[in-house]
Amino acid sequence: MTTISLAAGHCGRGRVVDELTSECGLRSFFGSGKEDVLASDLFEGKIGILNLCVMRPLGHSPVRSSGKRLSVIAKVKKVKKNDYPWPDDINPNLTSGHLRYLSHFKPLEQKPKPVTLAFEKPLVDLELKIIEVRRMADETGLDFSDQISALELKYQQALKDLYTHLTPHQRLNLARHPNRPTVLDHVLNITEKWVELHGDRAGYDDPAIVTGIGSIDGRSYLFIGHQKGRNTKENISRNFAMPTPHGYRKALRMMKYADHHGFPIITLIDTPGAYADLKSEELGQGEAIAQNIRSMFGLRVPIITIVTGEGGSGGALAIGCCNKLFMLENAAFYVASPEACAAILWKSAQAAPKAAEKLRITAQEHLRLKIADAIIPEPLGGAHSDPIWTSQQIKISILQAMKELGNMSKEELLRHRMLKFRHIGGFQEGIPVDPKKKRKMKPSEVNVTTSADIETELENLKKMILEAKGSDEQTTSQTMEKLQEDVDKEITKAFVSMGLQGELESLKLELAKTSDPVLSLALKEKADRLVQEFNLKFSKTGEFMGLKEKLAKLETVNRLMVVKEKGEKIKTEINEKVPAKVKEKLLLLKTVQEKLLQGEEVDKEIVKEVETARKELGEVLKASNLEIVGTTKRGERSLPPDLNKKLSGLNSEINTEIERAIDEAGLREKIEELKAEIAENSISEKIKRLKEELKEKIVAAMNVESLKGKADNLRDELVSSPETVLQGKLGADNGRS
Repeated sequence: MTTISLAAGHCGRGRVVDELTSECGLRSFFGSGKEDVLASDLFEGKIGILNLCVMRPLGHSPVRSSGKRLSVIAKVKKVKKNDYPWPDDINPNLTSGHLRYLSHFKPLEQKPKPVTLAFEKPLVDLELKIIEVRRMADETGLDFSDQISALELKYQQALKDLYTHLTPHQRLNLARHPNRPTVLDHVLNITEKWVELHGDRAGYDDPAIVTGIGSIDGRSYLFIGHQKGRNTKENISRNFAMPTPHGYRKALRMMKYADHHGFPIITLIDTPGAYADLKSEELGQGEAIAQNIRSMFGLRVPIITIVTGEGGSGGALAIGCCNKLFMLENAAFYVASPEACAAILWKSAQAAPKAAEKLRITAQEHLRLKIADAIIPEPLGGAHSDPIWTSQQIKISILQAMKELGNMSKEELLRHRMLKFRHIGGFQEGIPVDPKKKRKMKPSEVNVTTSADIETELENLKKMILEAKGSDEQTTSQTMEKLQEDVDKEITKAFVSMGLQGELESLKLELAKTSDPVLSLALKEKADRLVQEFNLKFSKTGEFMGLKEKLAKLETVNRLMVVKEKGEKIKTEINEKVPAKVKEKLLLLKTVQEKLLQGEEVDKEIVKEVETARKELGEVLKASNLEIVGTTKRGERSLPPDLNKKLSGLNSEINTEIERAIDEAGLREKIEELKAEIAENSISEKIKRLKEELKEKIVAAMNVESLKGKADNLRDELVSSPETVLQGKLGADNGRS
């Protein structure tokens, strides 16, 4: 440490400075010439390695009375020769190992703390109890080795049963385990030489995606993967493996590099998804992902993808367009996380286990759907229980895939990759796609949530109206009122969605102010114009399908009510015109019918009285301008011949369509399997699952729309047929009047 006293701007070029600089040994540092050092030089930044601070002036300073003084403490700092990450003594003859100084990934100083998942706690408690029993046996000196060995065998069996029957949500928790090996852990375990490459050559190096060149069995590969952190600090640094556009552009740059040099590409996926912040969107997150997907289908080198943890949506697919897709046993691949799906569908993230099951995110489901080509096994307890063994299984899968892909030409690799994803999309090469095939697309409508409830209520209402013994008038009216209220609410929603709510409210206010029962011409025109505009928007194809369906059902119910009222009126007229003697004979007719049904013999005189009663009833009906065309048993209704013929034809058509759907979907073997299962055990869970699977596939293959239209038309024709309604009423009321 050296102090220098200088007068600010007054020391000039005199002897004092020369003596001070020579005394303090600074002449050689500042320069060997005769140039003097002034305080102004310090302020101008010409001497960048001095620390300045105000000090008491030295005793021999000749300008002691001046207030413009400056004391300087000079300290030489140790500056690194350069900021490059590699050392000065690089061995040029390096033949193996990893260039770790090019990577920020360093071994952890401490072993990570064990983390127990919720479904693992019972087994962990059991293991602790076994350890405690062993300790107690050692302390007492008694021999319980046989009992302890039996307990350990049971523990191992329970452990195996647990991890071989995990639910989708439990597998997802294993894929997200904090101690699960990361992409760089696997890369360092399977490569002999490894060098990490950085930067997208556009100003940034995204740490969430790592890239580099590594060798396996003497062959060079380009590795690309999502890198998670092993603790909180690393996760923040790696942005929890959620890449920005810079990361995807870095990956694309490396892919083009590998394509140019002929390196096979190995991508390892472990990300919850692309980073969806405002800055990433401004930088073109969607464009970067789309560019990667398009470019990967044009790379002329083999591409192998391994899902090591979780693969979320486009953030995973941006480096996942491959020739071979492998998934670790407990990995997950999804379009939306179960928590997000549950929040959308069930308004609560607590339904995530249910969403995980419905999304089919596990490796086993992806293998069944032929999205994944194979499943890489994991040790019991997950990959974190034995990371090195898991990495070696990944290495074996890569080498096996390269044996197949290495024999393909560049054109064959491109076609193989294209056909893989075409098959996932349901396209079969050589089979033309039907342009008129109807897809199960959800129509854009305002109200579809309560259609099933309305359908059930409508069916119940039909049964109540057509019931033989009549219906409770109060219940029927309440159901009608509820249906009308639902329709009114849906119409109000339709007005809101059309943007006509303001005009409707205005019209209501004007009508409320008008006391004249006869509407004015202006109000009538306004109402007509509003109705016309509503009908124009309402009539568009595909719009407001739920409301249209409910209005059609309400119209059908109203028509049924009209038919019922007519039947009640006819019944009342008949009862008024039937004499009391005829009613007594009708009771006799009822008694005779009951005896005949029970197999009892009837006297000839009673038979004659029955015939007489029928004739008298016929005369009463003729007097009411009615004619008996036939008789039915109580509770039965005969159909007119034309309707009966149409019904038989529709049944035959439905059976033919079902047979065609079964043959087209190739379900004969499944049906035989179901029959065999029913013969063995009629109440097994497998039977239920097979029935549901057959039902779904048959319905999917059938042309349901045309059959449904014919059935609806026939139902309306049957309900509105006066003969059917009248015969049903006469059969139901026979003997009661």
